[in-house]
Amino acid sequence: MDSHQSGMVNNNETAPRTNHAKSLILFILALAVSLLVFQNAEELKYSNLQNDQLQEMLTDNVPIYDVRRVDEWRKTGIIEGSQLLTFIDSSGAINPEFINKFTAAIGKDDNVILICRTGSRTKSLARYLTKEFGYTNIFNVEDGITRWIRDKRPVQMI
Repeated sequence: MDSHQSGMVNNNETAPRTNHAKSLILFILALAVSLLVFQNAEELKYSNLQNDQLQEMLTDNVPIYDVRRVDEWRKTGIIEGSQLLTFIDSSGAINPEFINKFTAAIGKDDNVILICRTGSRTKSLARYLTKEFGYTNIFNVEDGITRWIRDKRPVQMI
């Protein structure tokens, strides 16, 4: 009686199949994870700026849009030369005039800087403008006016 007839399995025969099955399962798992990551990954189509980079761009006269609310501008001041155009009002609604005013003033391939309090609103806005309107040169001030002030950079009170 051989090992197959006795119900006993020869480990030498099953080892290659077991290793192959484990390798196949690991490969499928890795492929599934990769697909999920790439499916959910959003390619950045805008750039984040730190304060030194922001200062350079301001020196080059790149327009900067401060998208905060009036009460926020009054509280902290603004970067000199900022265009003031509220993106989201105090109730959390998008300013209905924002898109029309912004798109009328800034071409899709023009350099433009966006700043808010912490960079959160402008990050969302940068994604939206690049994805929905095809803007190609959006620059988001990553930590907003908060970091600018913390780094003792100048602001203009309004």
